[in-house]
Amino acid sequence: MSQLTDIQSREGEQPLQNYTQQLQHLMQQAGISSFQALCQQAGVSRWQVIQLRAGRIKQVRVEPLLKLAQVLQVSLEELLLIFGNSTVVNPSRVDKPDNDQSDSLALRLEYQRLEQQLLQQRQVLWQEFQQTTLQALESFLLQWPTAAYAAQNNLQAPAVKLLPLVRPVEQLLLAWGIEIIGPVGAVTPYNPQIHQLMEGNAQPGNSVKIRYVGYRQAAKLLYRAKVSPIAGTG
Repeated sequence: MSQLTDIQSREGEQPLQNYTQQLQHLMQQAGISSFQALCQQAGVSRWQVIQLRAGRIKQVRVEPLLKLAQVLQVSLEELLLIFGNSTVVNPSRVDKPDNDQSDSLALRLEYQRLEQQLLQQRQVLWQEFQQTTLQALESFLLQWPTAAYAAQNNLQAPAVKLLPLVRPVEQLLLAWGIEIIGPVGAVTPYNPQIHQLMEGNAQPGNSVKIRYVGYRQAAKLLYRAKVSPIAGTG
């Protein structure tokens, strides 16, 4: 008994559509030799490929579908059009899906559902990212407000005691590959590409003093450092 027939027997419903030929046609165009190779290249499970062959694309989550579409060199919409029809498509027409209006409407709705599912997954990932960031900054978030309050109410307290509280932020920036354009108080040649004058005028190469640090991540400039010209160097 084949895997697709086995699925049918377990479902106890009408026979499932068999999209094996359509999938093999796309695999041939993409230079993929076997279903096992497809699973390995796309990073999906054998079960997900079986669902595709059985015409049960709705059972597959959007992430594996995106991976399969990329490996098969088609768009997600094309994948839905080919494997989401209610009738079996002739392999010779696999690149020209059926344009029946009812089928097209159903496929558009299915595409919108998958887009919504992808959006929800992105929101989950964003929430996980926020949670990870909050965990990295936990000591800063909990201790900084109290330390700032104590500093405001005790002007004699040395500010140097506050510096260790900022280390979690520095470590997070380092982990993200963010570099400081600075440090504050440093005298450096003026470079308008990474420096922003706060006052006065300066020519490239003139000495300026960094007042507020800037930031860059790899080759991307995030914020230019704010600088002031040093008298007598203009």
